[in-house]
Amino acid sequence: MFGKKSSGTEAAVADAPVDTITEKSNDEESPAPSSGSSQQSGDKIEDPPRKIHGILWTLTVLSILSSTFLFSLDNTIVAVIQPAIVQRFQSFEQLPWISVGFVLGGCSMNLVYGKLYTLFDAKLLYIFCVVMFEAGSALCGAAPSMTALIVGRTMCGVGGAGMYMGVMNLLSAFTSPQERPMYIGLTGLTWGAGTALGPIVGGAFTDSSLGWRWAFYINLVIGAVCAPIYIFLLPSSKPRPTESTRSLWKTLDWAGAILSVGAFLTLVMGISFGGEMYDWGSGQVITLFVLAAVLWAVFAIQQYFAVFTTVELRLFPVEMIFNREIVILFVETASAATVLFLPIYFIPLYFQFVHGVSALSAGVKMLPLVCMLILFSILNGGIMSKTGFYVPWYIFGSAVSLVGSALLYTITPTTSFSAVYGYSVLIGIGCGCFVQASFAVGQAVVRVEQKVLATGFITCGQLVGSTIALTIANKLFVQFSVDGIQSLLPNTPVELIQVAMTGTDPTFFASLTDALRAEVYTVMVNAINNAWILCMTAAALALVLSFGLKWQRVFMEAAAGGA
Repeated sequence: MFGKKSSGTEAAVADAPVDTITEKSNDEESPAPSSGSSQQSGDKIEDPPRKIHGILWTLTVLSILSSTFLFSLDNTIVAVIQPAIVQRFQSFEQLPWISVGFVLGGCSMNLVYGKLYTLFDAKLLYIFCVVMFEAGSALCGAAPSMTALIVGRTMCGVGGAGMYMGVMNLLSAFTSPQERPMYIGLTGLTWGAGTALGPIVGGAFTDSSLGWRWAFYINLVIGAVCAPIYIFLLPSSKPRPTESTRSLWKTLDWAGAILSVGAFLTLVMGISFGGEMYDWGSGQVITLFVLAAVLWAVFAIQQYFAVFTTVELRLFPVEMIFNREIVILFVETASAATVLFLPIYFIPLYFQFVHGVSALSAGVKMLPLVCMLILFSILNGGIMSKTGFYVPWYIFGSAVSLVGSALLYTITPTTSFSAVYGYSVLIGIGCGCFVQASFAVGQAVVRVEQKVLATGFITCGQLVGSTIALTIANKLFVQFSVDGIQSLLPNTPVELIQVAMTGTDPTFFASLTDALRAEVYTVMVNAINNAWILCMTAAALALVLSFGLKWQRVFMEAAAGGA
C-alpha cells in the first residue's frame, strides 16, 4: 500500500519521453517533450526518490499523517468542549477567541509557510511546527485561565498549518509521481477523519473522568510516540542545500510576509467579531474590514511589482494565477473543502440541538460520511494514478456533492435519521472524489521547479477557503437563530439566548413548552440551511468549472518531469 520499490531508476524516468505518455496541450506549463516509444515509456515505473522502504517507510508515513489527523481534530474538537471550558473559567465573553485564535494562527501563516518550504529543509521546518503545535496543546491542557487557553490555541493554529503544509511537501518530495496521488489521497482521508472525529473525541473526554483538558493532552501522547520517527527516520529535503541558513533568511520576502499576515488577521477578525462581539455596523468591525481591504490591495501591488523583493523570491506565487488549470484547481479545492467541512460541523449540531443527542452520539452519526469519504479518497488516489484522467473525478464528485447539498437543504426537525445519513453519504462520496485530488494534479501540470509553489497555492485554497466558509456559515447560523428565537421569546434577554446557543445552558430549551420548543427548532433548522446554501453554491461552482479543466491524460510520472 505504501509503495514498493521498483526496479527502475530515477534518471530513467527523468529522461523518459513525455509526449508519448501524456496528452497535454498546455505546452508552456509542461516539461519539454522528447521522442521515444509509448510502450517503452508507459511501462517504466519511477523508483521512489527516498532511501527508506518497507516497514520503515510505512511507519514514517503513518507518523506524519498523524500530524494531519491531530490538526484537523483540533479544528472541531472544541465545538463540544466549550460548555465545560466556560463553566471552568466563567468567561463567556472570551469564548469566541478559542476558535478565532486557532483560525487566525493557521490562516495568517499559510503563505509564509508556502515560501519557507521552498527555502529550508522540510524535515527541520516540519519538526519545528510539530513542536509549536505540541507546545500550544500543552498550554491549552494546563491553562490556568481563558487567556492562556487562547494563546495556546493560537500556537496550535500556527504550528498546525505548518505541519499540514509540511506533510504535503514531504510526501511530494519522497514519492514518485505515479504513486503520489495515492499518498495525497491518504492525507484527505486522515484530514476528513480527524475533522469528523473531533466532536466524538471531545465529547468522550468531556463525559469521562479525564475531563476536557485531555482533549488537548492527547496530542502530546501521539506526538511523543511519533517523535523518534520524525527525528531518526524522516529523510531531509533541502531545496537549497548549498546555501547557509543566514543567507536563506535574508532571501525571505519580509514585506510580503508582514502584509499577508496583517491582511489575514484583519479579515478573519472582522468576519469573526461581526454580529457576535460587535455589531456588523460598529466602528470596530468596519475598521477591520477597511484595514483588510487596504492591506490586501497593498500586498497585491507589492507582490505583482516585486517591491522590496524579487520576482523569484516574492511570497505569493503570482505566476500561478496566470495558469488557468491551477486557478481552477484552486477554486475546486476550496469548493470541495467547503462542501465537506460545513456538513461535518453542522450535521452534529442539528442532532444535538433538534434531537437532543449527546455530543458523542452526534459525532458517531457522522461515521457514514467519514466511511464514504475514506473509501472514495482511496479509490480516487489509486485509480487516477493508473488512468491519468482527472477531469471525470471533478465532474462526478461535484455533481454528487451538489445533489447531497440540495437534499440537506430539505431537512426539517422531523426528517428521519436514515434520510440524514443518506444525504451525508452523498457528501462523503462526492468530496472523496476530488477534495485532495488537486494536490497531485497540480504538480502534474506545472514545471518541476513550480511543484512546491503549486502545493502551497492549492493548500491556501483548501485551508483559507474552508475556514472563511465555516466562519461565515457559523455567523449566519448564530445571527439567524438568535434573531428568530428572540422574535418568539421577546421578553428573553439576548445574552441568555446566546449562552444557550453555545450549549452551556441546557435548561433553556428544556424549560420551553413542546409547541414553543418545536418552533424554536424550526428556527434553528432554517438557520442551519444557510450552510447548505453555501454548500450548494460551492458545489455548483465546482461543477461548472470542472468543464473548464483540460480533458487530458496526465501520466503522473512523466508529467512531473521525473522529479
